[in-house]
Amino acid sequence: MSAKRIGDRRLGVPGEATASEAPRLGSRVGAALGSPIGVLVVVPGLVFAVGLLLTVIGQAAIARSSLALGNEQVQARNGIVARQISLALAQSDVLLGRLRSLAETRTSASPIEPLAFSLRDLLEGRAGIAYLSLCFPDGTFQGAYVDSDGSVRFQDSRIEERDTRVRRFSTEGRGELQLLREERSTYDPRAREFYRLAVGRRPPVWTKPYPFFKTHYTGITHAEAVRGVGDVVQAVVTVDYDVNELTRFLEKMPLEGGRVVLYSREGVLLGDTAARSHTLPAHADRALEVRDLNDPVLDALLAATRDDTVSPELEVASRRYLTQVASVGPASLGWRVASLIPEDVLLEPARAYQRRAALFAALALLLSAGVSVVFSRHIVRMRRQTVEARAAATRAAAQAKELGSYRLTGRLGKGGMGEVWRAEHRLLAREAAIKLIRSETAPTPEVQERFRREAQTLAALRSRNTIELFDYGVSEDGTFYYVMELLDGMDLETLVGRFGPQPAARVRSLLLQACSSLAEAHVAGMVHRDIKPANLFLCRAADEVDVLKVLDFGLVRSLEDGPPSSVRSLEDLERELASGTQPLAKLTAAGAVVGTPEFMAPEQILGQETDGRTDIYALGCVAYFALSGELPFVGGKDAMTIMLAHLQSEPIPLASRLKTPLPAGLDELVMRCVARRPEQRPPSMSALRAELQALVCSDAWTEEDATDWWARYVPRRPSVSLRPSSPAPAVSA
Repeated sequence: MSAKRIGDRRLGVPGEATASEAPRLGSRVGAALGSPIGVLVVVPGLVFAVGLLLTVIGQAAIARSSLALGNEQVQARNGIVARQISLALAQSDVLLGRLRSLAETRTSASPIEPLAFSLRDLLEGRAGIAYLSLCFPDGTFQGAYVDSDGSVRFQDSRIEERDTRVRRFSTEGRGELQLLREERSTYDPRAREFYRLAVGRRPPVWTKPYPFFKTHYTGITHAEAVRGVGDVVQAVVTVDYDVNELTRFLEKMPLEGGRVVLYSREGVLLGDTAARSHTLPAHADRALEVRDLNDPVLDALLAATRDDTVSPELEVASRRYLTQVASVGPASLGWRVASLIPEDVLLEPARAYQRRAALFAALALLLSAGVSVVFSRHIVRMRRQTVEARAAATRAAAQAKELGSYRLTGRLGKGGMGEVWRAEHRLLAREAAIKLIRSETAPTPEVQERFRREAQTLAALRSRNTIELFDYGVSEDGTFYYVMELLDGMDLETLVGRFGPQPAARVRSLLLQACSSLAEAHVAGMVHRDIKPANLFLCRAADEVDVLKVLDFGLVRSLEDGPPSSVRSLEDLERELASGTQPLAKLTAAGAVVGTPEFMAPEQILGQETDGRTDIYALGCVAYFALSGELPFVGGKDAMTIMLAHLQSEPIPLASRLKTPLPAGLDELVMRCVARRPEQRPPSMSALRAELQALVCSDAWTEEDATDWWARYVPRRPSVSLRPSSPAPAVSA
């Protein structure tokens, strides 16, 4: 061996391995790992470490998914409970109207039998309602109530010299009352808060929750004073709700491991599934309050939602609660329903899985010691387990997507604003109508803005005669959409086309409902600008029929938007027509004219400023069409000729197109609505509604007539099915 090679080895350098020593070190490490002892130690250790890491990551993902899905389920259940209680409270408006009609024809001296059976028929089947009553100025109290056995009884209380004589009757017979018992009390309705409130105010009033006179259960009263000649109070009519019965709605949607609470903004506890209200401490002089229970969870909930109903994140005694809060009933009540479930309860299934996973990891560690003898088989098995785990994760992700949002089940229609689809909510099995503009259609900014404005307009309106909006947004693929209620019935255009002109009383009823929706929009500073028969939809809502909904607010214009950019006067139009120009074509091309030509007011055609009287004009054309089956102007088939007819021609008298005379005043009112100049029309939608209410129709369209008509021509769809039936639901594309 030469000296040169010895020098190349760089011997004697401290801390530095030579070129030949490095391979030997790697060989020794590889040999140690490849040895049976090494495999027995390293492979199980790697398996355990990887398994522990995957378990931790998986548990975190499962916890997040469990919380997200739980939150969605709690929100859905809470929304259903809130809607059921709100619908129960909404019954009182109809019932007060019925009671008002009864009170106008009675005194305390009138026979009680007709009243008893009328009240019984009104009370039966009304969820949550405990009493319907008439209270007279002499202290007489007459009412029907639900007894403890579920039977409807009638009470007649009259104030005598020393006390009050109370007689209770059975109403099981049809034509005769049976006296059950007679008792004495100190009850005087005139001393109760509901009587004082009703007499002191004009519109119907809601009382604050208070203990009932006899049972001390918490109740609430919707009351109204019926006034006669000289504004003298004839009676006070009331609808009493037993909060115990209302809170039964809380138990219809059980929240396993959680609780549902009904309470007021002021802190009155109305119901709690953790303890039925009739088992809670009672007070003879006031309703039960949250502070009476010293419950830290309820105290935290009330403090977190005192100013608004935003669902809070509650943490009480180091325990976190998943919480959803929703408003209930009229805003004046300030009621809220809250669903709470501890996060540890919601995550208990995930923790049970974690314990099973830990046991599996321990078993895997023991098995890996034996599997290390045949390393190749171990690798194959691990690959197989990895594939199975990925497949399970893929299935879980697909299932999570399947549970979310809505599933489109069939297209209902297509129009200029996009498509309308029938859909089902994946969790609630509730049908809805979804209006959308798909991204592949490349909507212009103007169309997107119109779509957004329609959604915001619907969300701002609360009239029951305006179609209800559930949701709005943009999906991941860029599709603009909003979710609205699915209606069962037909639009006014289909109704007249299929069944001909409608009775005057029915048309009056439908016009009143349209006025209710549009009056709210006008008060909010919005003009619809596209009222036509196709946008007025007759539907069935619960047990009511002939309910009218106003659709398609896509052309709504705010009164704060300012005047249009292109404006013509009628005199300018006539001069331009005489000179041979086409002014309407210019306006249409410039986008200043929007709407449906057959129902557009002259100022809308001319691109002038519009207000509520523009919708009155269109509604007058609709009324003319519904009564006669014809349009008020004779024009051509093209839009220009039709618009010129609105601007230059006088409408054909409505009476000349009818075979039977109209009720007094209706003909003149419709013709005033279609007057060419806005100042000649009724000044507002509220004024039009008042004039319609003042009309008397001899051929009244009763609830029985409407019910019979719907049963014959629009049979109710089976409640067990969510599939559509003829006629088609509402489509507003």
